[in-house]
Amino acid sequence: MMGGMGTGTRSARSTVGDPDASSDPGVSSAPDSQVPQDAAAGPGPVEAGPVAQLRDWLGGQVFQRVAGPEGAGRRERIFAAPGERWFTEGRPIRLVHADAAMFVGGLRALLLQSLHPLAIAGVTQHSDFRNDPWGRLARTSFFLAATTFGPADEAERAVARVRAVHRRVRGVAADGRPYSASDPHLMRWVHVAEVDSFLAAYQRYGTSPLDPEQQDGYVADTAVVAERLGIDDPPRTTAELAVALHDYRPELAGTPEARSAARYLLLRAPLPLAARVPYSALASAAVGLMPMWTRWPLRLPYLPAAEATVGRLAGQTIVTTIRWATRPPATTAADS
Repeated sequence: MMGGMGTGTRSARSTVGDPDASSDPGVSSAPDSQVPQDAAAGPGPVEAGPVAQLRDWLGGQVFQRVAGPEGAGRRERIFAAPGERWFTEGRPIRLVHADAAMFVGGLRALLLQSLHPLAIAGVTQHSDFRNDPWGRLARTSFFLAATTFGPADEAERAVARVRAVHRRVRGVAADGRPYSASDPHLMRWVHVAEVDSFLAAYQRYGTSPLDPEQQDGYVADTAVVAERLGIDDPPRTTAELAVALHDYRPELAGTPEARSAARYLLLRAPLPLAARVPYSALASAAVGLMPMWTRWPLRLPYLPAAEATVGRLAGQTIVTTIRWATRPPATTAADS
């Protein structure tokens, strides 16, 4: 969710390891430098020499950005700890949230969420996302990982922390309306935009798109977390999700705050030089998934021919590269 308004997004759309990479449920077999991973794809081919070194370096860079300095310890708390989980192995939410397509979905979610004037007011007035975007991303990824893969008690603690933050986030938007991050209606918008974005990104860039029944299952899974956060009547099917998104449209607007946030996310994110081209591909893929009606309010380009060809290819390439870098490596006979 956006800034001070919640903790689930972008980042991506992002998890802290792959719970399905081990035969022991909930235990990650990936090294500490790798995150997120595609639970369905399994180990990659055996690699050695410069290729393996490049893979390790890329995986380490992704982990550092997504999980932050506490990532390794948090992964132990989520994947190695015993206990019942909210979601069993094979549930749609685990497939979607473990996939590298979450990077695209997270960016799209932030763009879409910013269209609600009260949501973006909370971000602008209470979030430090411009000065500390990577800390924001690490906290978001931990929440998603804890609630999707972690033991029930860890998931409950993550939810409790978010609800405590929500109680402190309140103010007055630029249009004079008061807002509160604990407002169930506003939280429901953030949730709807997030779920729609994660699912759209996975369906286009994920390892294996979900069938209609699985898509409904994903929306129903996310409703479990939403209700724990205090969200009233979250959608439980893709049909309900579409209706909810439509019903919020009269409340949405391309405010100066929303357009400023979009420019920052797409053009001015603080990145090292080597990361700017890959990030541009992710940003382009996220914009390409935005509904047409969102483009002008946020001053986003609308180039359907380019988005369907060059943009989609660039998005697929960068998501595939992240998936390769964060997938647990295969072992040779000598290693086993």
